[in-house]
Amino acid sequence: MAGQTNCYAAISRFYVFVYRTEAGRVIRVMLVDDHEIVRAGFRRLLDSSPDISVVCEASTGEQAIDSYQQHDPDLIIMDLSMPPGTGGLEAIQRIRSLNADAKILVLTVQECEPYPSRVMDAGAKGYLTKRCAPEELIAAVQSVAAGDEYVADDIKKQLASNNDTQLNSLTKRELQIFTLLASGQSASQISESMYISPKTVHAHRANILNKLGLDKTADIIHLGIRHGIVDP
Repeated sequence: MAGQTNCYAAISRFYVFVYRTEAGRVIRVMLVDDHEIVRAGFRRLLDSSPDISVVCEASTGEQAIDSYQQHDPDLIIMDLSMPPGTGGLEAIQRIRSLNADAKILVLTVQECEPYPSRVMDAGAKGYLTKRCAPEELIAAVQSVAAGDEYVADDIKKQLASNNDTQLNSLTKRELQIFTLLASGQSASQISESMYISPKTVHAHRANILNKLGLDKTADIIHLGIRHGIVDP
């Protein structure tokens, strides 16, 4: 019986090893939360998954930025509420300025707008509340690490409603240009396809950015993806 148990244990370890190597390297995660006991709980949960490993932690926004540069994690789980200083949203923006491809999953108690919109516009790839099930957190980490977005269903509904309101402020022509910009077309390409001057395209682009409260074309692309107008 003991030999059989040892055999099963060996087989189990073998399959874990095969799973890790064939599926790719383990997802290296940084935890950012100002409460140590919260980080400890999340670390235990995440480390229970064979394809996830918590490699570093931070309790402030500044520590998060420093730790990101030092450890280069695959994914960051970020709280929004931080001690006075650099907050979660600012930390997201600064980390994204260091690496535009940084994968950040927000895990917060903030369940209502404007937080989800601001966070996703800042470049986060996922948004969960701390009421989520343990299984959903694991699924979100795996999804974001794979390059997808993961947003809790109730948050997704808020974002969709907010996006509809935003886009309804655009004229028919502005919505056409918004869609083309979101798909990655340049001003010159749009001017050719719509038979208007590049100057007119730039004017419409400026109006679109102003109406939607955006800063740059990259924000238009991100909003287009989030709204389902274009594919990621």
